[in-house]
Amino acid sequence: MQNKGPYYLTTAIAYTSGKPHIGNNYEIVLADSIARFQRKEGYDVFFQTGTDEHGQKIEIKAQEAGVTPKEFVDNVAGTIRGLCDLLNVSYDKFIRTTDTDHEKQVQKIFRRLYEQGDIYKGAYEGLYCTPCESFWTESQLVDGKCPDCGREVKPAKEEAYFFRMSKYADKLIQHINEHPEFIQPVSRKNEMMNNFLLPGLQDLCVSRTSFKWGIPVDFDDRHVVYVWLDALTNYITGIGYDADGNSTEQYRKLWPADLHLIGKDIIRFHTIYWPIFLMALGEPLPKQVFGHPWLLTGTDKMSKSRGNVVYADDLVDFFGVDAVRYYVLHEMPYENDGNVTWELIAERTNSDLANTLGNLVNRTIAMSNKYFGGVVADKGIVVPEIDDDLKKVITGTLARVEGKMSTLRVADALTEIFGIFKRCNKYIDETEPWVLAKDEAGKDRLSTVLYNLVEGIVIGASLLEPFMPETAGKIVKQLNTGLRDFEELNQFGLYPSGNKVTDAPEILFARIDLKEVAAREEEIRNAMIAANTTEETKEDENVIDIEAKPEITYDDFAKLQFQVGEIIACEAVPKSKKLLCSKVKIGSQVKQIVSGIKAHYTPEEMVGKKVMVLVNLKPATLAGVVSEGMLLCAEDAEGNLALMKPEKDMPAGAEIC
Repeated sequence: MQNKGPYYLTTAIAYTSGKPHIGNNYEIVLADSIARFQRKEGYDVFFQTGTDEHGQKIEIKAQEAGVTPKEFVDNVAGTIRGLCDLLNVSYDKFIRTTDTDHEKQVQKIFRRLYEQGDIYKGAYEGLYCTPCESFWTESQLVDGKCPDCGREVKPAKEEAYFFRMSKYADKLIQHINEHPEFIQPVSRKNEMMNNFLLPGLQDLCVSRTSFKWGIPVDFDDRHVVYVWLDALTNYITGIGYDADGNSTEQYRKLWPADLHLIGKDIIRFHTIYWPIFLMALGEPLPKQVFGHPWLLTGTDKMSKSRGNVVYADDLVDFFGVDAVRYYVLHEMPYENDGNVTWELIAERTNSDLANTLGNLVNRTIAMSNKYFGGVVADKGIVVPEIDDDLKKVITGTLARVEGKMSTLRVADALTEIFGIFKRCNKYIDETEPWVLAKDEAGKDRLSTVLYNLVEGIVIGASLLEPFMPETAGKIVKQLNTGLRDFEELNQFGLYPSGNKVTDAPEILFARIDLKEVAAREEEIRNAMIAANTTEETKEDENVIDIEAKPEITYDDFAKLQFQVGEIIACEAVPKSKKLLCSKVKIGSQVKQIVSGIKAHYTPEEMVGKKVMVLVNLKPATLAGVVSEGMLLCAEDAEGNLALMKPEKDMPAGAEIC
């Protein structure tokens, strides 16, 4: 086969905060199918994946687990790599951002960008989301929460280094306009242009001082390199980039990457920050960034506390590797979010894999053994109006599949391949081999029919190999032949006439009882909920347990009057280090309420907030100031306070009941 040159493909590197679910694993399977397909097309493919292992979230998780951050990420990285291997992923390199050579290059890159004036030292004050390791402005929040993950954000201020994003913004806009294929699908490009680039880029924080688990800035060791500058550079450090100009031959061969395959939630980092970093380094931009959609359970993102997380190893244990690969590749839309449930996988396995494919292979081998002792021979007895159409469909499939794969429409490519198997099943109905077998005069025609079926199955299996490699291999092994190169798949009749198929065909995919599926899913869900009831609650809500107070009756509770209040003015109490005095509008009244929250809120922050108020508390005098109620707050184990606010915008005076 002619070598078409290098093809460099990457996935996003998985964050080592915990075990990834099938929605995360979908990306690696999708990338693997593309890598395998490009190899069959004749490209010299280099496929890189790996793990992102630094950041505050990991530092916190390691502390909670009672291990060092390195011990923590070593364990999780091993799990992630094990899932890649379980799913039969043919990666060429598994990079870790704790690899010594990567860390060294990140330091050199940071220093170079600083010395050329693209990075400068300043201070950052903003709203920080720890799980996403991202700073946000008030205007970027959605309902007051992180726009990416929906979790709470906290005010943060620290010394930091910044990257001058605006310096390269116009150049990036020009590149995107001149290269319409750069960001795909088109909807992702429009989102980046309209929501981020055209309104104007802010300078990006690229270092942190509030935690230590990161790559140190080698000329200012109070700082560690911010996770995105660290993580994104893996695409070049993993193939031999050197910031001092001594990059390897492999780097010169492979860069720029042909494809960065990533989730739509991190498209901004890969199509804005990463290209700008590369521009500053004087390196070419990747040829394409494809932001795939999410794989959901029902309409929800996966959550361990809900018990709706689906893990690849559980699915593989029940359905098998290729059934799982087939489902996530075939059922994931090109642009919109997909859906995965145990029941849906079972239904698709029964219809497509057990019936359309498995039954076809089994019937063809069984008939060959029954009628001809397993010998498959082309006797040349054709019925043109039937046979010609079969051959046309089969030999034309390669071009249609190549067309779909050229735009990364993998699900559509699989549909085209299964069109071969469906056409072969129809061919059986058209030719009725069992009828031909009844008449000795029809034996040569029957032999030709079975030959055509075997040939069609071999071509279909050869096309199927990038997507379901184990299954493709099993099929041709039973037919006593090998998988073909793509350049042979537009020819019909290459199967050796007189070859003998196996006399004991293996069932490729058994039909699955949906009741057994439901029982297994329920068993796993219950175990997951039991194991993670506290784990995710602590992660998402920082829950703590407190000593229980004596039970009260409803009559006791009914004496308390809670209402929504709006703070219209606030000032510090002069004689106190802890107290703030707020004017709170409650309906048509204004109450004066003194609260011990000065360490957590400034008077300016208080004004305009909608809060929950205990209205009928007996007035008391605090530091010489009368207080006519109580603002409700939550307190964590460290004594940090947060005002309780209504989830939705409610009018001042609304009753809390």
